[in-house]
Amino acid sequence: MTDHRDWTGRVGTIWAHEWRRTDRSFRELTPRLLQAIEADDYDSALDIGCGAGEISCALAEAHPDRRITGLDISSELLEVARERGRTFGNLAFVQGDAATGTTGHPSQRLVSRHGVMFFAEPEVAFAHLRNHSGPETRLTFSCFRARSENEWDAATLSALPDPPAPPVNLEEPGPFAFGNRDRVAAILGDAGWKEITFDSIDYRMVFGAGEDPVADACDYLTRVGPTAMPIAALGDAARHATIERLAEVLERYRVGAAVAIPAAAWIVSARA
Repeated sequence: MTDHRDWTGRVGTIWAHEWRRTDRSFRELTPRLLQAIEADDYDSALDIGCGAGEISCALAEAHPDRRITGLDISSELLEVARERGRTFGNLAFVQGDAATGTTGHPSQRLVSRHGVMFFAEPEVAFAHLRNHSGPETRLTFSCFRARSENEWDAATLSALPDPPAPPVNLEEPGPFAFGNRDRVAAILGDAGWKEITFDSIDYRMVFGAGEDPVADACDYLTRVGPTAMPIAALGDAARHATIERLAEVLERYRVGAAVAIPAAAWIVSARA
């Protein structure tokens, strides 16, 4: 489980170090999300849980006349984002919690790439975002569909000697907290959002690339994702054996110079 303290601590540090491979993992989803964001005109956008800033920078580069703001709670991820976006005069990054804070001005577009599933109280968070939005604000975000639809999760966890059981409460904050379409629609509707739509996206998470994509994917997944902490907790011999099993699993998903495993997401849109 990743919570607010994790993102402002060790997890944020690791993700800041791994931003290139994390952006790469979403490379088949990101164009679809950007296309959905551009479906309506806007003069300003807020990127919620912007992380290392890929979406924010893409919007700022595409629209130099529009004000783009990235918001995240991790100072280390924001340090990376600011360095990436230093040449864009229309882009700013702000540290804060989207569930409770504000950036000082409303935005016509609220966007997020997999950054809204970790709210401790999503109903409160989306109501807060709605209350600080203008009457024509549009919301567009991506999130994983149900765990059972995301092959990458089961495949990578199968390498562990003792795979963790799924959470008893499927609604607790985490990667798959927004997998249930009806629940997400209810959260947004109760928070005051309207015209809620869901686009079902099938894509692949790209975990490895280069001359040895399997080794690259193994290294990445020992640092980021559901296998990272369980592998780190093992003794040396067990860790080595687990990484060997992980490599065998990943080899099955190798296509040329990449390791890519099927994934499933929603792109959700709504109007204030």
